[in-house]
Amino acid sequence: MNFQSIVKLSLISLKANKTRSALTMLGIIIGISSVIIIMSVGAGAQSLILNQIEKVGSNLIGILPGAAKDDGPPASAFGITVTTLTYDDAMAILRQVPEVIDVSSFVQGVETVAWQNQKQDTTFIGTTGSYIEVEDTAVAQGRFFNETEEKGINRLAVLGSQLAVDIFADKDPIGEKIKIGREAFEVIGVMKERGTVAFQNPDDQVFIPVITAQRILLGIHHLSLIRAKVGQTEQIEQAITGIKEALRNRHNVKNPNEEDFDIRNQAEALDILTTITSALNLFLAAIAAISLLVGGIGIMNIMFVSVNERIKEIGLRKAVGANRGHLLSQFLIEAIIITVTGGIIGIIFGAVISGLVAFVANYLGYSWKYIVSPMSIIVGLLVAGATGLIFGYFPAKQAADLDPIDALRYE
Repeated sequence: MNFQSIVKLSLISLKANKTRSALTMLGIIIGISSVIIIMSVGAGAQSLILNQIEKVGSNLIGILPGAAKDDGPPASAFGITVTTLTYDDAMAILRQVPEVIDVSSFVQGVETVAWQNQKQDTTFIGTTGSYIEVEDTAVAQGRFFNETEEKGINRLAVLGSQLAVDIFADKDPIGEKIKIGREAFEVIGVMKERGTVAFQNPDDQVFIPVITAQRILLGIHHLSLIRAKVGQTEQIEQAITGIKEALRNRHNVKNPNEEDFDIRNQAEALDILTTITSALNLFLAAIAAISLLVGGIGIMNIMFVSVNERIKEIGLRKAVGANRGHLLSQFLIEAIIITVTGGIIGIIFGAVISGLVAFVANYLGYSWKYIVSPMSIIVGLLVAGATGLIFGYFPAKQAADLDPIDALRYE
């Protein structure tokens, strides 16, 4: 009996038991689709995270108040108030570190923005006139406040693009008076649309001069963040060294272990996040692959049942000349056909679900890439085939080893 005949016989047997074959496939379909979905969603989530970091800019350096322990985040990242950074620190960095071409200072809070009967709870950002250059953005209408205005108590406001629409609808907001909390501010500009950046949406925010935010709205003198822009990415390490030296001198820090600030490099953050998310994706895929083991065991159990139900058929085939190899091949091929077919259906199902996830994420405004790599498809098919081969072998061996006389007598 040639290979083609064995395959034909296997297909006839599977068609004769369609329901059982379909249920046997189900475990493989679920296992393969789970792996495809998790790998695709993991890659999409990775692209989202990295895209958010890249939007900030790989030539930027973040300076946070408070020291970090063992390369972990500084205390300020956990919401603990640390008052070690000031506006003058930012200006000193700009003056003393030649690799730094601009700096911006930040404080923030949450308040209600009101105009006439329109109200919106939002985040206000106290920053400097250099925000436009450091963040590589622009004003769509009106203007941003300048360096002179940022140093005084000037009640000026620049609206994010979405906030302007939410508050003023079709009306021109330039020159209008709004209230941020209880304080009145004049709208001098509207920012261009940016979308989500570093998991914040600047389009929903309002920007005011940093000193005004500190003194009028927050009652503080410190900063929550300084962001330094370096001329060339290759100069980042030199710039970090210079920033550390400048801040140590200003804060009278003699021992590097006693630094009261933390410096983060965007380029390093990208590398770290890429490594972490890639490892996480593999871990999740490995967890999902456990369902393939469950599916394989299910196939083995169903094939054992199939062998027991077909003992007389096996005995008859052996009586008319079928040898051990023919029966072993037939049952193995049946198992492989089931798993490979289930694998193909699982890949299609997983790709469709992954596509729906990507569609919904992009519809909600996230930069989510739809990624189903050819390698994951190839691996899925190979794993499906291997599952059929491994878990189909033992039932096939049992069928091949049956004594024809005992099989024919079986009731």
